[in-house]
Amino acid sequence: MKFCSQCGGEVSLRIPEGDNLPRHVCPHCGTIHYQNPRLVVGCVAEWQERILLCRRSIAPRYGLWTLPAGFMENGETTAQAAARETLEEACARVELGPLFSLVNIPHINQVHLFYRARLLDTDFSAGLETLETALFAESEVPWQQLAFQSVTLCLRAYFSDRQSGHFVLHEDALQPAPR
Repeated sequence: MKFCSQCGGEVSLRIPEGDNLPRHVCPHCGTIHYQNPRLVVGCVAEWQERILLCRRSIAPRYGLWTLPAGFMENGETTAQAAARETLEEACARVELGPLFSLVNIPHINQVHLFYRARLLDTDFSAGLETLETALFAESEVPWQQLAFQSVTLCLRAYFSDRQSGHFVLHEDALQPAPR
C-alpha cells in the first residue's frame, strides 16, 4: 500500500500507538489501514452421493477442478457467501448444511470455509469463472487435478466422515511448500 484511501496521502509502515504489529498509517489524516485475512467460502454440494466440482476458467490454477467457492463479500454471512458462490460458479442452487471444513492458510492471508450442502436439482452449468461442472463419485474425483490443497483436505475429510456416518467440523492449517 502506498497511498491512503481516505485522503490520498502517502502512507508509511509503522507500529501505531497501542498496537504491536506494523500497519500502513497515514501521517496526514491519521488513518490506520488494517489488512486482515480474506475469507474464501464455498460448499461440498452433494447429489445422490456425488459431489459437484467446477473446472476453473481463471487464474490461479486455470483448468483444474475445485469446489464451488470464492471470496466473501462485505455485508453477507459466510453461509450467504457459500450459496452465492455456488450459484455464481456452477449456476447451482443448494440447501446449506453445517460448516464442515475450516482451513487456515496464513502464508497467503486466507481462511477457507466449506459448508456441507445438498443440491436442490441437477440444473447446474458453468458460470463465468468455470469451464465446466460435473458430479463425481468418490472413485471418480480427479485427485491429481484438484486446484487447491484446501479442497483436497476438505474432500478427503468429507468422504471419510460420510463413510463413518458421522460428520464433524474439521480444522486444518496449511504451510507453504518448502523451496
